[in-house]
Amino acid sequence: MTALHTWAGVVLGALLFVIFWMGSLSVFDREIDRWMMPMTRLAAPAPAGLPSLDANLRPVAERLAAGAPQWTIRLPSARAPAMELRYPDGAGGTVRRHVEAASGRLLADAGSAGASGFFFPFHFRLHLKWLDIGYWLVGLAGMAMLVLLVSGVIIHRRVFSDFFTFRPERALPRATLDLHNLSGVLALPFHAVVTLSGLVIFFAVYFPAAWQSAYAEVGAGARETFNREAFGSWRRPPAGVAAPLASLDAMLAAAEAEWQGGRPYFVRVWHPGDAAAYVEVRRSIADDITMNLDTVYFDGTTGAVLHRHEAQPVMRVQRFIAGLHFIQFEHGILRGLYFLAGLSGCLMIATGLLFWLEARRARHARHGLGGVRLVEGLTVGSSVGLIAATLAFLVANRLLPLALPGRALLEMQIFFVAWALAFGHAGWRADRAWREQAWAIAVLAALAALLNGVTTGDHLPATLAAGRWEVAGVDGVLVLTTFLAGCAARRPGRRTAPAEAGALAAEVGRG
Repeated sequence: MTALHTWAGVVLGALLFVIFWMGSLSVFDREIDRWMMPMTRLAAPAPAGLPSLDANLRPVAERLAAGAPQWTIRLPSARAPAMELRYPDGAGGTVRRHVEAASGRLLADAGSAGASGFFFPFHFRLHLKWLDIGYWLVGLAGMAMLVLLVSGVIIHRRVFSDFFTFRPERALPRATLDLHNLSGVLALPFHAVVTLSGLVIFFAVYFPAAWQSAYAEVGAGARETFNREAFGSWRRPPAGVAAPLASLDAMLAAAEAEWQGGRPYFVRVWHPGDAAAYVEVRRSIADDITMNLDTVYFDGTTGAVLHRHEAQPVMRVQRFIAGLHFIQFEHGILRGLYFLAGLSGCLMIATGLLFWLEARRARHARHGLGGVRLVEGLTVGSSVGLIAATLAFLVANRLLPLALPGRALLEMQIFFVAWALAFGHAGWRADRAWREQAWAIAVLAALAALLNGVTTGDHLPATLAAGRWEVAGVDGVLVLTTFLAGCAARRPGRRTAPAEAGALAAEVGRG
């Protein structure tokens, strides 16, 4: 069991850290969006009533998305007060624009994918779309995480005492193991739930036999039928005849009545300007754990209801589990706890890899083995290097000119270049890379907070005084990161003698 725990962690620990880190950031993706897109830092919308889509957004959509096969509106919320318009750009991509809900004023192009467009999909598909390889790698890491959790509990039988044991004054391997145990035990229920729920969310990818066997008799249309009955996907082709679009406001009012007061948050117009146009309206998930699938489809020219969908019992369970994982509902305290628990997962993974390194460093050097050097390079690059690359992404967001063509793509390229440099630096500088990259994190975090104040005027004291908590929160975390990274870079780590490290490793093996 010890060998299983060790090698599952060593082989997939770096990937697990990336997934946990991006998942932690995604808890506050909308708030980070507002930090990265200053033009969307608007006042929260009024709790009662919806903005008029016919007056405030439809003219903008029909002008910008003229000729597009569909366009989408995300209605304003407390976390994202600007209305968001999306439509295909004709080259396989998507254009994303924001509109002030109260006035219909088109805001400047954000020129950024933001956290919701970069960190969030990174968490579950790693931005690897070919053959769904990103989903499969994340699924493999999720299975490994379950193995690590179960085997870890079996190995560390003294779970209760581990919870109260932390000796930071001891040598690096002992202190690291204590921190690994503490972070693992402290958030063990969260780690188990978030890992298992992540696998359940994408059951259609990981376990396709589940729906393929149920819809085998349908034949070639099995996937389409499954999507319609499970997720409410409903489609009809365009007629090729021009016709005006009916009132979107009336459709939203009808949807609210259908849901007995439930508020819509998502509107998609299919085949706009066509006689067969239809409008998809989804119910808000802001006040419920369950990511419901309640959807009403309206005829685009008459406003008549074409199709209603509400999840059946099995899918209600799946959507509740999805809601537990993605935490898209508006509950600031709970989101903060998720964020801290996610970071504890990052800490658990990193300290586990650190302990493996320190317990084997002397023996590998004595026998001329290169395993420690390889794992150390991967660990540094995937942990502190990833954090440094994330901060480089934020710094680039504040430095690049807003009108720069391809700005959003350039931000992402800077992230990956910075991350690649972190891996290269880790391989070159070996164990010194930890401290040097910690200094890089401290500098980049301070620079990001400073640049936000310089480029937007929304420095930390001003946002705190004005109650703009989403911007103040991001800046506050950046300032805290500067302090913690500086402390870590300055702290001298005392290594153990080879005999002591070997004895500690043997102790772990005995449980």
